Amino acid sequence: MKPQETLLKAIRATINDQSLIENIALALDISYDAAHRRASGKSKFTIEETVKLCHFFKLSMDQLFSNTNQYVLEKTNSIKTAEDFKAYLKKSSELLFPYSKTDATAFYSAKDIPLHYTIGGSVLAKFKLYVWLTILNSENQIPFENYKWETSLLEETTALVQIFEQVKRVEIWNDTTINSTLQQLMYFYESGMLPFHYAQQVIEDLKLCIQKIENQVQNNPNLELFYNELLLLNNTVFFTNAKQAHFFIPHNMLSYYVATDKKTCNEEQAFINQQLKNSKSLTKSGWKEQKIFFNRMYQKIDFFQKKIENHIMT
Repeated sequence: MKPQETLLKAIRATINDQSLIENIALALDISYDAAHRRASGKSKFTIEETVKLCHFFKLSMDQLFSNTNQYVLEKTNSIKTAEDFKAYLKKSSELLFPYSKTDATAFYSAKDIPLHYTIGGSVLAKFKLYVWLTILNSENQIPFENYKWETSLLEETTALVQIFEQVKRVEIWNDTTINSTLQQLMYFYESGMLPFHYAQQVIEDLKLCIQKIENQVQNNPNLELFYNELLLLNNTVFFTNAKQAHFFIPHNMLSYYVATDKKTCNEEQAFINQQLKNSKSLTKSGWKEQKIFFNRMYQKIDFFQKKIENHIMT
C-alpha cells in the first residue's frame, strides 16, 4: 500500500463514520475541494501536511510507515501544586466528557481505591490530596492541620465524579486495593504530620467510603465489581464506546499517558477481557461472597484504628 493510502486508511479508522474530506480540510485548514483532491489521490500530501495530519489525528508516523511498535501518547502535566491538580481534574473531565452522554463502559484496574470515590469535600478527600502533593513536592512538608483546602477544587471533582457515575463501570479489586490509603494514614500519623483527631476522621470517612461502595455493588446497576486474587493491579483506566476508546496509563502518582490508537486499545480490551475471566464478579455473587470481601477491608480499617489509638496511649 502506498504511503498516502496508508495515511488515509489510518485517518478513516480514527474518525469512524465522519466525513474524511471535511476532517482533512479542518486539519490542514484548506478548502473542501483541495481536501477532496488529496482524499481521492489526485493531489499528494506534502511532508508538512503529512506531519500536520499525524499530529492532528494522533497517529504515529513510525507506526504507519516503518512497521515499528511505536505509538503517539499524550501525557498530562506533572502535578506539584493544588492548581496543577485542579488543571489535571479539568483535563480529565474534558477527555472523558464525550463518554458521559453515550452507552460507554469504564474499566478500572484498582491498585488503589479509585479516584472517583476519594475526591470531593470529605476529610478523606482532603487527606488524599495532601498526601499526593506532599509526595510529589518535597517542599510541601507542612502539617495536615495547616494545609489549606482549595474550595474551587470541588467544582472540578464534582464534574469528574459525575462522568464516572453516568457510565457503566467495571472495576477489578483485590485484597490490597485499600492498603495504600491505610499505610499513608499510619505514616503521616506516626510522623506527627497528621494529628490524632484528624486521623480518626479520615478513618471514619474511609469506612463510609467502603460502605458506599458495598451498597453500590448491591444496588447500582452501573457498577460491576470483580475480585482478582492473582492480578497485579496498576490503576490503568480504559474508557470505550461504539465510536472511540481512551486508555489511561499511570505515569507517576497522578499523571498519566493517554493512548487512543485502535491497535493499542483493542489489545487492552482483549487483556481486560482475559483478566475478567480469571476474576470473580462480586456483583453477581451471593450476599455471603460480598460480605466476606468487604469484611476483610473493614477488619483492616479496624486494625489500623486500634493501632492509632494504642499509639497515643503509649
